[in-house]
Amino acid sequence: MRNFRKLDVWTDGLVLAKDIYRITAKFPKEEKFGLISQMNRASISVPSNIAEGASRRTKKHFANFLDISIGSAFELETQLIISESLNMVSKEEFDAILPSLLSLQRRLNALRTAILR
Repeated sequence: MRNFRKLDVWTDGLVLAKDIYRITAKFPKEEKFGLISQMNRASISVPSNIAEGASRRTKKHFANFLDISIGSAFELETQLIISESLNMVSKEEFDAILPSLLSLQRRLNALRTAILR
């Protein structure tokens, strides 16, 4: 078993989830079961799958959960782009969060690759 709490990608995933919750709290109430729910769930999925994968016995299983985490991060990126295009997320908020999300996607992929070597 790996200690997921020591992984920077997990810690950064928690920060990302908190940031997304703060952003979606400002969305129109009619999006409660739409973008708000989708974005919050995708953001929580990133660190949650890192943690779950770290508990798995094999590198292959851990890598599979990292794949899910990466997929959730890309899903979230798409939802942010849509939200920004609908003016639910300001350009400033979008520009502030996107670089950290892209960095997290790259680092998750690098961790996955390293684990499978």
